[in-house]
Amino acid sequence: MPKSPSASEASTPARSAADESPENPSAAGATQAASPSAAEVEALISQARPRPWWRRRGAWAGLLLLVLVVGGLSWLLANRQTEALTPRYITEPAQRGDLELTVIADGTLSPTRSVTIGSELSGTVRQVMVDVNDSVEKGQVLLELDTAKLAAQVQRSRASLASARAKVEQAAATVDEAKARLKRYEEVARLSGGKVPSAAEFDTARATLARARADEAVARANVEDGMAALSTDETNLSKASIRAPIAGVVLARSVEPGQAVAATLQAVTLMTLAEDLSQLQLEVMVDEADVGAVQPGQSATFTVSAYPSRDYPARIARVDFGSTTTDSVVTYVALLEVDNGDRSLRPGMTASATIRAIERHDVLRVPNTALRFTPAQAAPDANSSASSSSGGILSRLMPRRPQGAPRSARPSRNADGVGGVREIWVLRDGVAHPVTVTTGISDGRLTEITGGELQPGMQVITEQLSSGAPG
Repeated sequence: MPKSPSASEASTPARSAADESPENPSAAGATQAASPSAAEVEALISQARPRPWWRRRGAWAGLLLLVLVVGGLSWLLANRQTEALTPRYITEPAQRGDLELTVIADGTLSPTRSVTIGSELSGTVRQVMVDVNDSVEKGQVLLELDTAKLAAQVQRSRASLASARAKVEQAAATVDEAKARLKRYEEVARLSGGKVPSAAEFDTARATLARARADEAVARANVEDGMAALSTDETNLSKASIRAPIAGVVLARSVEPGQAVAATLQAVTLMTLAEDLSQLQLEVMVDEADVGAVQPGQSATFTVSAYPSRDYPARIARVDFGSTTTDSVVTYVALLEVDNGDRSLRPGMTASATIRAIERHDVLRVPNTALRFTPAQAAPDANSSASSSSGGILSRLMPRRPQGAPRSARPSRNADGVGGVREIWVLRDGVAHPVTVTTGISDGRLTEITGGELQPGMQVITEQLSSGAPG
């Protein structure tokens, strides 16, 4: 059934016809002037209609920018993950140079020869002739004791000796008298034909002579005793003047004039002398672990607290066989000769000595950290589905021990007890490889390489920055 036009649609042609009627020419001209062209109408329609997104340049530019950002982030994350999985190492080149094994020991300086001066006699000190730091000659009087009693004893001994000598003369006269009497008896008996004197008188005369000779022997012995007593008293008198037994310097003095000295129980220390301070000795305590490397004739240097920036030279003169145990620590005394020509060193100073036990020249050296280094292994993830594939990549990145290489728990030692067979790791093309070497001496920072596969210039791994496991 045909649809009837609406009122608006019916009025539109009528209005158009009225506008175009000749009775209204101005309206017609205005209508013609306001009517747009077809191109304008199409342009107006195109402007009013929105363009689809795929025909917009801004959308494509934004999409491209988004793709670039996502790709860059993905590459960065992948690169970081690869770097986290790839181990990084700190290396040092193996180089040639000099190396020395040193032994550190502490000790005390002392004179080459020191003498403690005492007194064998008891008495009162009358005079002290020297003081500390004074130089003395051998035989010089250092101090004197009061000699009044000693001089009186000498006089008494001389008197006793004189008396003993007089008794000797008296006994000799008695012997001569007894001899003369016996001789007369013998002459009378010869003249009387043996009739007189009697046998008893002969016996008495012979006994008297024997007794006189015995008295003479006793008197002579008393003389010897008197001479010995006199000599002792004179010696004691001479010892009242205490003299220097050596030429040197007075290190200590512990006596003053008027002080009483009692030497009945033990000798009293009055002074201490050092023979020559231009030559000292340093006694150091060497640990039992280092004593095997210390030998007489080795050179050394030491420092003292008074001159911490100065190194004094020394030479080992003796290493004692006897040990000293202190708090379960066994040490051995090593004696070092020290030249002290400038007198800057003093006895009693504590010194720290460095003994050059072994010296090596132009040897291959590696840091001690390389001997302690072992690369960390990445732990496999058993629950990951890609563990087998990623494990293949990690196995190529991480260092592996050669097949059949033994894993020794502790290094073997050389015959001389220094060094042994060890294993170190070198970096080749970014991958760590184990190398077996034979080590020698070590100074605590560097170790000598005496044999093995290591060559100068190889990059020895000392530390690993990444463990190889993703963070």
